[in-house]
Amino acid sequence: MKQHSTTFYNRLIYNLVKRYRHSTIPRWSVLLMDMVLFLIAFVIMEAFTQHGFTEVSLKRASVELITSMVITLLFFLSVGTHRSMVRHLGIKDVSNILIATAGPLALFWIANLINNNINPHIVQSRFLLSYRESFMLYSMLAVLMIIMRLAMQKIYNDYFRKRRPELNVVIYGAGAAGIITVNALKQDLHYEYKIVAFIDDDLSKVNQELDGVPVMRARAVLNPKFIEQRNVKQLIIAIPTVRQIHKQAISNKALELGLMVKSVPHIRHWINGSFSANQIENIKIEDLLERESIKLDNVNLVREIAGKTILVTGAAGSIGSEICRQLFQYQPERVIMLDQAESPMYDLQFELRNTKPYSNSVDRMEFVIANVKDQQRMEEVFSHFHPQLVYHAAAYKHVPFMEENPYEAVYVNVFGTRNIADLAIKYGAEKFVMVSTDKAVNPTNVMGATKRMAEIYIQSRSTERTHFVTTRFGNVLGSNGSVIPLFKKQLAAGGPLTVTHRDIIRYFMTIPEACNLVLEAGAMGQGGDIFVFDMGKPVKIYDMARKMIQLSGQTNIEIKEIGLRPGEKLYEELLANKEATIPTYHPKIMRAQVRTYSLDEIDREYADLWTKLETLDPMSIVAKMKEIVPEFISNNSVYCQLDHTDAQ
Repeated sequence: MKQHSTTFYNRLIYNLVKRYRHSTIPRWSVLLMDMVLFLIAFVIMEAFTQHGFTEVSLKRASVELITSMVITLLFFLSVGTHRSMVRHLGIKDVSNILIATAGPLALFWIANLINNNINPHIVQSRFLLSYRESFMLYSMLAVLMIIMRLAMQKIYNDYFRKRRPELNVVIYGAGAAGIITVNALKQDLHYEYKIVAFIDDDLSKVNQELDGVPVMRARAVLNPKFIEQRNVKQLIIAIPTVRQIHKQAISNKALELGLMVKSVPHIRHWINGSFSANQIENIKIEDLLERESIKLDNVNLVREIAGKTILVTGAAGSIGSEICRQLFQYQPERVIMLDQAESPMYDLQFELRNTKPYSNSVDRMEFVIANVKDQQRMEEVFSHFHPQLVYHAAAYKHVPFMEENPYEAVYVNVFGTRNIADLAIKYGAEKFVMVSTDKAVNPTNVMGATKRMAEIYIQSRSTERTHFVTTRFGNVLGSNGSVIPLFKKQLAAGGPLTVTHRDIIRYFMTIPEACNLVLEAGAMGQGGDIFVFDMGKPVKIYDMARKMIQLSGQTNIEIKEIGLRPGEKLYEELLANKEATIPTYHPKIMRAQVRTYSLDEIDREYADLWTKLETLDPMSIVAKMKEIVPEFISNNSVYCQLDHTDAQ
């Protein structure tokens, strides 16, 4: 019999949960429950304040009940205590309850004051609750209403709400953003977040509690013992204005401990000024660069760019497109965006024409489909637009492809650059700025060598009228063909992440800061300059892959070494050593000291290279390249046989 009743009870609970899980209690039901609680509180108050129930006292209590009930109901309706969802009791709901119960209490006290001190005949005392009665009644009523809502919330959470997996979390930041983060996490539909601890650097907050959770120092929380004992899985950085270098230190420490790391975005990125759990962002690999982002003073750029007609080649690429975006900040007269890639060019056109603030400059935009190696087409572009500034970002840059296709590498990177440079002089451009690469330093591959040859050519071409400037930097995070997009694709496919060598290192910067430096260096160049950028510390690609796996939360992804590709270096050359550079007024930009070539020598050598190009013979082409750039020593390539070294 007992087992049968238990089964019936469980089935009843199951059916109720299934039917009403997604339902909310009607407003009238909440109001009715509040009025029932009022009656309960009134009876208890009368029982404590009356020494005995007589016919007179019962009549007086009936009048007081009707009076106080009407007044209370009016306050409940005006404040709207019945309109909030009981299952989501919050600070606002509690304050509404206190206002709705304090209102009648204040009204009765004022009425008693008038009745007792001004004119006892204005209000008949039998309609009024005394000071003591009203205080006891509405104090009990407020407590009962809050308890009732907490109980219903507990019942909903325990029986009606769909159970979510629990996730133990540490929040870095015990300020306003930390509190907002906690409230947002409580409303999340996917996880039951349990806040284990707050971390804060403000010692005045340490050893206190926030929402019942202890505030602790970083070293007390971010250690293996605490993380293991409390089963912490995630760290959320709730300091939107935290310095980049501090954010990196926090993130790296958390990743070492195997934690997922997320952060609260700046308030300007909140949706309509409010914040929810799904706006908490994953830390990106860009956030883990071991330096502060480079910020520049743009006074020079305004003077350089405002009111000018500007040509950007390779405009649809990751570097070229960002140069275009940044140029529109400085009010150019017109920007001619040129690229041979039709689809990326269409995407750029759509973006700029339909996204503010660029869409405000639609009348200043020109989009041209053309190839820089087509001399006739380039002549047409220059004769039509007469650009005053040229930013030359068009180039082939993929090392393995160019190792296999030296003809195209030389044709585009060398002779395409020559076309644009010669036309810049012919049509009186004020400045020509070329985007180069650190792979041009002691090149070990065809691509790097072609970029060095392009540098040599334009360095010799500076005139009093047209100044030629070269900018060199390393790898750019997120650029087309770079390692970050590759790793993201491999993560999406379930791995593995491939690296060419466990010890390979590279210098990195973000696309916006690289392009900002290109514009700044171009503005300071006076002709024949090669500028190199301070890229910070080199980054191990293997470590970057490992951190990306940790950031993704997919701990089962492996990293696979596939061997160095043809022409690839293990270590890139340092770009800013004291022997090879001269400082400029900007601490992040140095002027390189490189060998100079005479104009006649270059014209003779490049004419010979053009002859070799016509043979279509890779070995002949590369052999001539090595004559022009003697420091070009191939690595892990079929062209190693052309070097008079023991390189393999």
